[in-house]
Amino acid sequence: MILLALMFAGTALLYASVGFGGGSTYNALLVLHDADYRVLPAIALVCNLIVVTGGVWRFGAAGLLRLGRIAPFIVSSIPLAWLGGRMPVSETLFVGLLGGSLLLAGVHLFFGPRGETQSAAPAASALSAPLFLSLPLPLPLSLPLALALGAGGALGFLAGVVGIGGGVFLAPLLYFMRWGPAREIAAAACFFIFVNSISGLAGQLTQLGEARLLPALAAYWPLFPAVLIGGQVGSRLGALKLPETAIRRLTATLMIYVAVRLLWRWAQLALGF
Repeated sequence: MILLALMFAGTALLYASVGFGGGSTYNALLVLHDADYRVLPAIALVCNLIVVTGGVWRFGAAGLLRLGRIAPFIVSSIPLAWLGGRMPVSETLFVGLLGGSLLLAGVHLFFGPRGETQSAAPAASALSAPLFLSLPLPLPLSLPLALALGAGGALGFLAGVVGIGGGVFLAPLLYFMRWGPAREIAAAACFFIFVNSISGLAGQLTQLGEARLLPALAAYWPLFPAVLIGGQVGSRLGALKLPETAIRRLTATLMIYVAVRLLWRWAQLALGF
């Protein structure tokens, strides 16, 4: 458990430094440590909440949360995150979905556009945009309401099923929509992670209660202070003038490595080799 806690702290540090919660990688680490896959999403979602709660508060205090504009994604994502959290899935499907989503996110983060150096102005680390979003944005594109609702719902459902917040997918979508300035996109993604982690966790806890698995969560309590410490350190590192491309690619490399191991595990489960 000590080694796992250290790995969780390191994951929180890396993800917080680029503006995310790390739920997909927490889940993956637990899978690779042979934890019961049924309790993994609840643990990862609690860790997500610990890492992103401070960011949501700081973004809100700085006036960067545009709730009216992000509402179509949020409105559809919250109930579907709860539904996804309530839905029991097989271990094979869970590991496959988790590995695939983590691989896609890691590849995008690794090969995504380079960020410009953040200005040292009033922003603390939690107000910095994810590094790969820090680009000058062209004129905004409009997205039909139905598509925004559909995208939010799909990401929310995936978030609930596998125990992630969905921000690693929403942020690139908002960027390519030219939805707003980079820090507002970061704020929107952070809030999306926050609300869907709460909704998905409610669904997961309901499911675990019905299966009488809630007591199994107690054994993993050391992971929660570990991500609190790692997240705080990572958010402060985001304020320093560190090599942005290196941090982004280090985080992406971790995601891709863990995703490949998960997909190998999925292949063993699905194909029996």
